[in-house]
Amino acid sequence: MTQLYPNLINGELVTTEASLDVVNPANEQVIGRVPACGAAELDRAVAAARAAFKTWSKTPVDDRRAVIRNMAAAIDANFEELYRLLTSEQGKPHHQARNEIGASSGVMSAQSTLTLEETINEDSDERFSRTRRVPVGVVAGIVPWNFPVLMAVQKIAPAILSGCTIVLKPSPFTPLTTLKFAELIKDIVPAGVVNIITGEDSLGPLMTSHPDINKITFTGSTATGKRIMEGASKDLKRITLELGGNDASIVLPDADVAKVAEQLFWSSFTNAGQICVAAKRVYIHEDIYDEMSAAIAEYAKGVTVGDGANQGTGVGPIQNKKQFDRVCELIEDAKSNGYKFLVGGDVDPSGSGYYVPITILDNPPEDARIVAEEQFGPIMPLMKFSSDDEVIARANNSEYGLAGAVWTKDTDRGVTIAEQLETGTVWINEFLHLSPFAPFGGHKQSGFGAEYGIEGLKEFTYSQVITVKKDALV
Repeated sequence: MTQLYPNLINGELVTTEASLDVVNPANEQVIGRVPACGAAELDRAVAAARAAFKTWSKTPVDDRRAVIRNMAAAIDANFEELYRLLTSEQGKPHHQARNEIGASSGVMSAQSTLTLEETINEDSDERFSRTRRVPVGVVAGIVPWNFPVLMAVQKIAPAILSGCTIVLKPSPFTPLTTLKFAELIKDIVPAGVVNIITGEDSLGPLMTSHPDINKITFTGSTATGKRIMEGASKDLKRITLELGGNDASIVLPDADVAKVAEQLFWSSFTNAGQICVAAKRVYIHEDIYDEMSAAIAEYAKGVTVGDGANQGTGVGPIQNKKQFDRVCELIEDAKSNGYKFLVGGDVDPSGSGYYVPITILDNPPEDARIVAEEQFGPIMPLMKFSSDDEVIARANNSEYGLAGAVWTKDTDRGVTIAEQLETGTVWINEFLHLSPFAPFGGHKQSGFGAEYGIEGLKEFTYSQVITVKKDALV
């Protein structure tokens, strides 16, 4: 019988009569079941979080730090079981799953060290004024399927460090590893401080509209983020939204083809391209376009697409059928428009598993769907450019502004270009690097607010100013 993974509500592992199947995207086999929670279970979880907030918000911050560090230690102690389970439900190769699980404990440990200092506004003969940060209350965290564990802990850690309590909803496509984590922390975290419940996508709007939730932190699509923002406006919930991206990489003519080609490949194809900050548009200077595009295509031919649990797999399957169909649709649109493919372009529908071949396009137009839309799959459009001003304008010609990269031996020139890109993060000569000590957030329609760092921690708090008149009438 398929294992049922329970939820965590008020320190207890609980199930429901109704359940959801979880499918391995590598073979489309059911590998687990999870509770199908609705309004009743959400109410119970929120009530537990509300009750726990009264004491947790007053718990000394060093005690809160210790709980977070113990949660990180639980991940480390169960590392192998967690990464193997992650691959089976998400599809990413084992080495990438190990990276996610390792990063999850690392992020928690790092975030536990952050401190929100009080600010002295005035200390005069007349008055003393200070600003402190106070927790907003009960947080709802909604997590996507591409990095389910990392996205969960990067919401849980700052929430509970700030003194908030949290109700977390994993994606129904990838809830298993997060629920295993819930089992591991059941006796580490005080009851009600962290609650993890599963359900269909319909559970999300119930969280957004719940009157006893004070803040929503969401990672996912821009379309869903807009609906969350609209729903949260009804009672002015605080929100943090980390949304879509159509990130541009710019390769200047002095870039070393031999060194950069492999890195460019993985900037697009890590996790089968299912990363919000993956390179989704790659602009290569015309002087080196032919050489660089040929080198990337040649490297791609040596990368194996397959089951992430198999040794040697470099790119796993698309995580779910809905996304698989969308990626296939974009490829078919490119083929019907006669765009040139350097690699890939033919999906075999006969086998099991949501496999899309590594696909690289040769200089499609800017208005091509495969360029203008966020692909979120193993697709890499390569385009030529001739001048810095031209490529900056093309990179910025997007409703998104999450991240980007510049590849060059001249780092000063790279920084000059980076400062003109309308994105929240720009890398020079690297990719996909996020620091728990630096804020991460998007411009334009890529998000609202920030995660990570002090700025991310502040998102879970209000500022409160306390002023004392020194010549009080007493």
